[in-house]
Amino acid sequence: MGFNQLDPLLHSQLRLAVMSLLISVETADFVYIKEQTESTAGNLSVQLDKLSTAGYIEITKQFEGKKPKTTCKVTQKGVDAFDNYVKEIQQYLKP
Repeated sequence: MGFNQLDPLLHSQLRLAVMSLLISVETADFVYIKEQTESTAGNLSVQLDKLSTAGYIEITKQFEGKKPKTTCKVTQKGVDAFDNYVKEIQQYLKP
């Protein structure tokens, strides 16, 4: 049995955590994702940008009053990539 290469974009612990979180909710704001993943703002920002550039998530920036608010949402491409990643991991775990 051969093993397929895992998606390097999702094989990062923080990016995988972000995708797992976004799969389970419709949208999430930056602060919520930061709290749930226990990451720093700088690191999270870089990882979100990588996921966005790949087309796995959509990032919306807006203002609530005078405060900026960044919201993230998983795309269909992101859902498909995540599902495929999970299937590939399952192949590694089969006896």
